[in-house]
Amino acid sequence: PLQEEIIPSSGAQPVTVTRTPASVAAGHGNFGPSVRLLLEKYGLTVDQVPAGGPHGKLLKGDVLQTIKDKNLQPQPIPAVPPPEAPKPASAAAAHGMPTAAPPPPSVPVPPPVLGTSEDGYQDSEITNMRRTIAKRLVQSKSGIAHSYATVEYVVDKLVALRKQYKAEGINVSVNDLVIKAVAVALTRCPEMNCVWKGDQLMISNQIDISIAVATPAGLITPIIHGADVLGVEDISTRARDLAGRARENKLKLDEFQGGTFTISNLGMFGISEFSAIINPPQCGILALGGSRLSLSDSGAPVMCMSATLSYDRAGVDDDTAATFLNIVKHLLEDPTTVMLGAYTSKVNHPMAALL
Repeated sequence: PLQEEIIPSSGAQPVTVTRTPASVAAGHGNFGPSVRLLLEKYGLTVDQVPAGGPHGKLLKGDVLQTIKDKNLQPQPIPAVPPPEAPKPASAAAAHGMPTAAPPPPSVPVPPPVLGTSEDGYQDSEITNMRRTIAKRLVQSKSGIAHSYATVEYVVDKLVALRKQYKAEGINVSVNDLVIKAVAVALTRCPEMNCVWKGDQLMISNQIDISIAVATPAGLITPIIHGADVLGVEDISTRARDLAGRARENKLKLDEFQGGTFTISNLGMFGISEFSAIINPPQCGILALGGSRLSLSDSGAPVMCMSATLSYDRAGVDDDTAATFLNIVKHLLEDPTTVMLGAYTSKVNHPMAALL
């Protein structure tokens, strides 16, 4: 006989129940486990069921037919006897002698709550803005034929020009100069200043530069409209104003929706080079890395930066992208040519013609 323990839910002592399987009652027969279970469930032995299988094998259908013919019912499961009554106190306890203290009751430990630090992570709420950003990035990466091209340029003159501005009381950044250079480059390579309107590719006459700004809610790209006709002073003022209001979530719709080209700069975070995802319906985004010391062809130390252009290959040819990058490189390596034009600075200083 087989014995198994049944533990009552009340926590009483386990009870041993004896079962007699069919194979024990009738020996080991030529049958499978499903036949064995049926024989045991209905209290049958092998001798009581005619075997209909090949070579005298007992089949499941044979057992079912016997059960049907004899109108058998499953045997009841043995009832669990009630728990034993508590034993009377021992003789030692009756005579006042000390006895061992019972073990303290076990206190159930609640399962840890998911998403807490005990699990090694915390749940992070996904805002509507972040969902929108994620959706647009996935659409861009999966729906736009991204191509990439990188150029390296020397920024010694660019840095020197910025220092000269600062000495004249003009607070402009390298990024402001890059925005101006890119805007001028787009006027010289208008095929790069294109956007999609449905299935139609449109070359825009308006040069509106989107600048990537990190905010607590996610990345947003406010727009500097008409950047090609603005001086560096105005570009710097507008860029600071847009970035500040973007972080405070105070931008108007027309200040971040639209644009014809985007610039993303991670150089201030120590990133030397990266590629960015195109901001549709635009066809290009320029990713700027930080400056680093390098050697020129003559062996002299120079400061270099890299710019990686991500462009939509469906709308921009490779030679167009290369032409645009070479123009940007030329303007940044000789920055005094960037600001030359009809614009006159509002500040009276020796370098007004350049602003």
